[in-house]
Amino acid sequence: MLTANPQLTPDKKLRHLLTTEGLPKSLIENILDTAAQFVSVGDRDVKKVPLLRGKSVFNLFFENSTRTRTTFEIAAKRLSADVINLNINASSTSKGESLVDTIDNLIAMDADMFVVRHAQSGAAHLIAKHVNAVRPNVAVINAGDGRHAHPTQGLLDMYTIRHYKKSFHNLSVAIVGDILHSRVARSGIHALTTLGCPDVRVIGPKTLIPTECERMGVSVHHDMLRGIEGCDVVMMLRLQNERMEGPLLPSAQEFFKSYGLTAEKLARAKADAIVMHPGPMNRGVEIESTIADGRQAVILPQVTFGIAVRMAVMSMVGAGRGDAA
Repeated sequence: MLTANPQLTPDKKLRHLLTTEGLPKSLIENILDTAAQFVSVGDRDVKKVPLLRGKSVFNLFFENSTRTRTTFEIAAKRLSADVINLNINASSTSKGESLVDTIDNLIAMDADMFVVRHAQSGAAHLIAKHVNAVRPNVAVINAGDGRHAHPTQGLLDMYTIRHYKKSFHNLSVAIVGDILHSRVARSGIHALTTLGCPDVRVIGPKTLIPTECERMGVSVHHDMLRGIEGCDVVMMLRLQNERMEGPLLPSAQEFFKSYGLTAEKLARAKADAIVMHPGPMNRGVEIESTIADGRQAVILPQVTFGIAVRMAVMSMVGAGRGDAA
């Protein structure tokens, strides 16, 4: 039986992770608290806990992403799961088999969890709906779908912010760049507003800001110097290469001039502001190297925290826990 929120079980536990939109505040906080317990696992001589021992996790990456796939693989292995990475380009889907047919075949191989990255928005939701009908004990985690959502990136960003700033209630957060095409921005905005962040700003050229963006609870700025003023957190977004060559931007150089993070622009934020980036970075386009490698950047800790957050999510959907009530 499906609930109003397909990510949750009837008793309000985490069933799948498809998006940060609609996740209760208490559940997001539970994920972050659980992740905090896993951060130290990476410091052990034996980097293993037995929570998913005997479980089979299938990484289904229909779209390339070395960083995300690797961190999911590390997270699953640290939870003692068996991990299967599929070469989708060489799989039966490239031979005409439907996505659902592929999932059915993997379910027949006793899959317990699918980590799905796909270029089409809604792909992970489609898979989750299908497994709910045919094998309800299989969990689905969205590792990025089209322009729609990247929930674990949003959650690891929330963990990073909370780690350095402790609370969301008095923060000003600026998200800068290609908001229009960014699933990272959407996931971050939904999580920030749910957690009570009072001031979320999106900054970028008019061509890269969605219409009616304010309905998501953010303020829109096209002047970066004004938009970044007094911020506690500056979250830069990756500008995809195809966007640099299209009609939405004059050039990468022009983008950097107006919206790339430099020391001059960062000086407008608070002195203790942190700088974030989901990676991979385009140095000299979104951010200058002195900032990316500087004292305010927390970009590498984001990667480390990402493993712990993905461990938390996988352990919760794998065990059917994570009370949202």
